[in-house]
Amino acid sequence: MKKIFLFYLLSAIFLILFSCNSQNNSDEMEIDKALETQAIAWNEGNIEKFMNYYWKSDSLKFISKNGVTQGWTATLERYKKNYPDKEAMGFLSFQILSKQPIGKNYFVIGKWHLQREKDELGGYFSLLWRKINGQWVIVVDHTS
Repeated sequence: MKKIFLFYLLSAIFLILFSCNSQNNSDEMEIDKALETQAIAWNEGNIEKFMNYYWKSDSLKFISKNGVTQGWTATLERYKKNYPDKEAMGFLSFQILSKQPIGKNYFVIGKWHLQREKDELGGYFSLLWRKINGQWVIVVDHTS
């Protein structure tokens, strides 16, 4: 009887761990796809489409060397001011350095590179992603 109980207990634990790992992989794949879609949108010169993966809320935070921008609309306006046209936007690429689940969120660290006709820029970012209404969105972006 103890062996049967132990078997069922271990089976249940295995299924729970497998299910959690499977969900994490699915979430990571969704976030990877979102970052890929963002880069494509940026490279098409479409800031609004790029912003689709930011939380459409006044609580969104974008942090850079210039300070904290609060809210989705203010972040969009910041991007439009700093990157007024496709030439200024250049070609964006990301390199993900780490992804880590933190509770119901994901913490992503990476490098960004922007190649433009006359120059290039680059730096690092950390993103806090949260699944809201079935979609992974960035709720905090710290880019330097």
